[in-house]
Amino acid sequence: MFSPLDPEAIESKEKRMNRRDFVVLSANTLAWSITAFTTTTSYASEADSKRREINAAADGALKKLYASVHGSRELAGKANGILVFPAVIAAGLVVGGEYGKGVLRVGGKSVGYYSTATGSFGLQAGGQSKSVILMFMAQHELDKFRNSKGWTAGVDGSVALVKIGANGNIDTNTMHAPIIGFVMTNTGLMANLSLEGTKITRLNI
Repeated sequence: MFSPLDPEAIESKEKRMNRRDFVVLSANTLAWSITAFTTTTSYASEADSKRREINAAADGALKKLYASVHGSRELAGKANGILVFPAVIAAGLVVGGEYGKGVLRVGGKSVGYYSTATGSFGLQAGGQSKSVILMFMAQHELDKFRNSKGWTAGVDGSVALVKIGANGNIDTNTMHAPIIGFVMTNTGLMANLSLEGTKITRLNI
């Protein structure tokens, strides 16, 4: 029988405590790892779903553009990059704004996802939606856009909105601009607009 002060008894007790602490620590570590893995997997799945949704909508917006604006497909083939916001929605009546999510494509591949936001003051119909498509015809303008932390039309780059000539084709002056913009609604191409002040920010998805 061991006495209360028996060194072997004390050592045995310490070993049991160490084993118990190790088991508790291991269980806590395992639980944390499972939670972290589940959270990361859930976030990755959600981000992937958002990317697929944006890309599908962008495909639809480009298809509509090519079908309704003669010469736009050929212009897109010459562009160094195309930024597509398939649904920019206006909200508010007096003080409002517009917001949408889109994708940048280079060489036909999606290379980044972005949001666009524009503040406004004045009467506007809430819930209106339009597509905004920017074609970067000059490589240096595309590089500047991709390297920026935040890009504003009219400040960081001038956007020439497409005009249609009398023959139904894109105006030749527009075609030679470094950045060409298209704004479309369900009724077709919009004219007499300005994208100045539109802010574009990269999304972490």
